[in-house]
Amino acid sequence: MTELEEFAEALLDQISVEINEEKEISGLFSKINEDSSVPKNFEQLESFVEKESQELVEKVSDFTNLQVPSNIKIEFPDLKEFKMMKAKKVHTTNESRQYVDKLFSAVADLDINQISQLIDSDLAKFFVYSTYAKSYISKISTTYGDILDSTIYLNKFILSSYPQIILYKQGPPFESRVEQVNSGYRGALKMTLLEELIHSTQDNLHDENKTAVINVNSINEELANMIINLDDSTTSKLYEYLQLQTVPEDFPIAKKANLFFMLNPDNFIVNVLGPDVMTFTKVEVDPKISEFIPGLLDIYQRWLLPIQKHHAAFTTMEGIAEFSVQNILSSDIDFQNYLTTFMGTDFSSYQVRKSMGKDFTAKIYEKFGPKSFKFLIEKPPSTKELKDPELYLKRDLSTGSDYVK
Repeated sequence: MTELEEFAEALLDQISVEINEEKEISGLFSKINEDSSVPKNFEQLESFVEKESQELVEKVSDFTNLQVPSNIKIEFPDLKEFKMMKAKKVHTTNESRQYVDKLFSAVADLDINQISQLIDSDLAKFFVYSTYAKSYISKISTTYGDILDSTIYLNKFILSSYPQIILYKQGPPFESRVEQVNSGYRGALKMTLLEELIHSTQDNLHDENKTAVINVNSINEELANMIINLDDSTTSKLYEYLQLQTVPEDFPIAKKANLFFMLNPDNFIVNVLGPDVMTFTKVEVDPKISEFIPGLLDIYQRWLLPIQKHHAAFTTMEGIAEFSVQNILSSDIDFQNYLTTFMGTDFSSYQVRKSMGKDFTAKIYEKFGPKSFKFLIEKPPSTKELKDPELYLKRDLSTGSDYVK
């Protein structure tokens, strides 16, 4: 086996748990369908969405004072299509778009040969985007939906089998629990649809996030190329200085990969400086490392602003959705049954669960009520404001000037 093939196989090994889970779900669902003792009369995904979506749109509008776009569509992709939709969630330059799509397709198909060819064709892009492929595809079994380009994608593979599997795992007698499980399933669908309908109102935050992530990925590609182009002597000295795990000399790609994943700012800067780096205006680099890679400090400094913009926009997007869902569904019996039957918790525990974005949104809502959502979308907080909401509250949000005089 070549080093490229070993690299491809290692990537698939890292998502083997999720791949096995998908196989287990498929096998279990087939087994359930063949078992006449297990009730099958649950809500149908497509019909529920058609029946309930307009009411949920109205609930979003009533609570947030935001309008869900009239052209919003809802689609139900199968597993492979859903994974390819995840590829579109990786924001890249136009130059890298095709590479990412091909990589996600190859990983979704478990195609070692195709992955090897992609590694060979552009090693820097593989270093940067294989992390996304691993992370996004490994979440496929627990991700119910996503919004992209005025379309909500619901994971039919998971959602269609969800209630039957929950009931089956609880064991017989089944009939006495069918309605509670069905109610919990409706709650799961309401939650998922509401989250994505709320995200559909967040155009400016989406644009902020997309631009920031494209910049981050471009900078990471620069770093990857910088490391790949290091000569053998510098590579070995830097490897030794960083005390990385020894790699045989006949595995040069693995050696470069280890350096990249160590020095990638998402790993190196955050691990060294901690999460507070999201509020810093400058970073520093060990001078000895800078001797090996003279352009590294410039890379890290240029990375800092877009990563902070991404962190702020994404945290705000998620926080608005979580806060809104929690309030819209606070008295919904289906959602409460979802929490107890599917998640093993209750609404009180769910309500007090901490999250920076949700807690920030709640703080702004205390002062501005429903106007908060328009302010947060049109005038996103900075990372410092996320950490200290009082800074955001000092803004004169109505006039657009930065701070109250």
